[in-house]
Amino acid sequence: MTSHRIRFALILLHLMVLPALGQQRSPPTPGESPRAEVLVLGVYHMANPGRDIFNMQADDVLAPKRQAEIEQLVNVLKTFQPTKIAVERDFNDSRVSKSYADYLAGTHELTHNEVQQIGFRLAKELNHENIYPVDADGEFPFQHVVNYAKASGRATELDGVLSEIGAMVEAQNDYLASHTLLETLLYMNADRKVADDMGFYYRQAEFGEPWDWAGADLVSSWFRRNMRIYSNVMGLIQEPDERVLVIFGAGHLGWLQHAFSNNPRLRLRKLSELAE
Repeated sequence: MTSHRIRFALILLHLMVLPALGQQRSPPTPGESPRAEVLVLGVYHMANPGRDIFNMQADDVLAPKRQAEIEQLVNVLKTFQPTKIAVERDFNDSRVSKSYADYLAGTHELTHNEVQQIGFRLAKELNHENIYPVDADGEFPFQHVVNYAKASGRATELDGVLSEIGAMVEAQNDYLASHTLLETLLYMNADRKVADDMGFYYRQAEFGEPWDWAGADLVSSWFRRNMRIYSNVMGLIQEPDERVLVIFGAGHLGWLQHAFSNNPRLRLRKLSELAE
């Protein structure tokens, strides 16, 4: 095959595959083999530890108003009937199972963080014996991007991107202040919002050049971490009728949805389906 025919074949293959990326697979039809279901719930960090660029200024989740809203959210998530709940804690952190066991025994009070406020509560309501940490740590070489932007005269451009992220987080803060927890998470998990959030990552990949791919390396590191999380979740799926709820910071949402939606063994579910 000549070189121009090879190039044409590759272009054609790319055009055939591209429309399928990230799409939500349709529900099973009669007679189709069952597929495990995964619902990724993107959340803000309720204890506000400042883990990622999309972190919000959380109010007191233990306040009576927010506690009632968490109960409402848990009731909505129960309709998914997850068989397992995966959370954003290191995959080999035994403290998660210990804290959950103590909570079931009545000797542990829930802390502010979403792992316990949402994950522990829901798992107990569903009589789950365990909860599953699936996070994987990774590098996040953001300083390399900052250094590159300064050295290449693009510091102002990078500051502009970061200021847009700051404005987006501020808008989320304002939304949370005037809406319920369920309404806020529906807003954060909406397809358009997820796409906008992903766009901020990819824009950072524009900062670089051949042999100094600062931004591309940053985004690749984030992709690698999320693929490890994806792999850890897949390790939990033992049966085709499994339903796994994955509770993670919203910065992971688009990456994980993309991964699960493109596995033909799975069906991706979304929060909006449960709240209809």
